[in-house]
Amino acid sequence: MKDHLVFKNNLKKIRAEQHISQQELADMVGVSRNSIGSIEKGQYTPSAKLALIIAIALNKTFEEVFFIE
Repeated sequence: MKDHLVFKNNLKKIRAEQHISQQELADMVGVSRNSIGSIEKGQYTPSAKLALIIAIALNKTFEEVFFIE
């Protein structure tokens, strides 16, 4: 197992493919636009609950949106 695992995401890419703005996604999942931006940049790690809600809102599996590297 690696010594240092990093929680990453494909959120920005998926949003772009679906033509969803940060604000639209934020409204869908009940957080601020700044929260979505921080998650995309890897500055904020969402709770498991929020991460799952985001995946469901985007009609993706958890693993399609979030991964550990």
